[in-house]
Amino acid sequence: MTDRIQQNPRESGPSPAESPVKGTAEGTRAKTTTVPDLLPGRTLLRWEILCVLALSLGAAAVSATISFLGVLTAPESMADQTASLIRSRAEDRPWLDLSFQLYAVVFALAPVALVVYLLHRSGESARTIGFDAKRPGFDAWTGAGLAALIGAGGLVVYVVSWQLGLTRTIVPSTLDGNWWDTLVLVLQALKNGLLEEVIVVGYLLHRLGQLGWSPWKAVLASSVLRAFYHLYQGVGMFFGNLVMGLVFGWFYVRYGRVMPLVVAHTVIDIVAFVGAVYLLGRVDWLPV
Repeated sequence: MTDRIQQNPRESGPSPAESPVKGTAEGTRAKTTTVPDLLPGRTLLRWEILCVLALSLGAAAVSATISFLGVLTAPESMADQTASLIRSRAEDRPWLDLSFQLYAVVFALAPVALVVYLLHRSGESARTIGFDAKRPGFDAWTGAGLAALIGAGGLVVYVVSWQLGLTRTIVPSTLDGNWWDTLVLVLQALKNGLLEEVIVVGYLLHRLGQLGWSPWKAVLASSVLRAFYHLYQGVGMFFGNLVMGLVFGWFYVRYGRVMPLVVAHTVIDIVAFVGAVYLLGRVDWLPV
């Protein structure tokens, strides 16, 4: 066995050096593309994927599952328990709190930098997964449309599942009136959009396609992973994020660009984080 991917005539299906998931930047349906011979072999490619996920959202999925077990075994009902997304790290010293918040954002993006490096290392680039500024207009308007669709649907899922006792009460932010609160919330939203969409959609679907996975098998795996690292929020949000993953995965298969998904996710989280600061306690039907 060599350390490079080669076509094996005894194997059926696409060569792992061909990605059936990756679409084109011109908006045509996903089709097979050939990548350079620098791509590592199957075994190394599998290990690469496992390492990237272990350093990022795979680890988050394990942590969320453990947290969910704690939720299930707690004496309170699920709706009576709270999940805080962004918390103060030094309430009595704002400058120290800000330093911790910025540190958390910057270093959480290290796996994104790693993924971009690995793509370049294998003879590809960030452009391979549509993580570039080549089509700003398309990225902006499709991202905004996806944000409106997923954001509205997600809010409905949250409210209904909370009423049914299937979701914890989610408090987007517990930051306490600092001048930099909005800045940190926006940066956290941007961090979430970059981390989740570049790794769980662009990178993962592209690499699984190179391993010979069918597009929808890869999309399903990506969506299940997304659902699991949100499991700490409750059963309702698990299924809500599963649907979000399927929609985003379909979009990537269709258009081959991850940038609109980054835009959509960032907008959704900005509205959720910043909007909640002003809405919680002022809107009767919003769980608080």
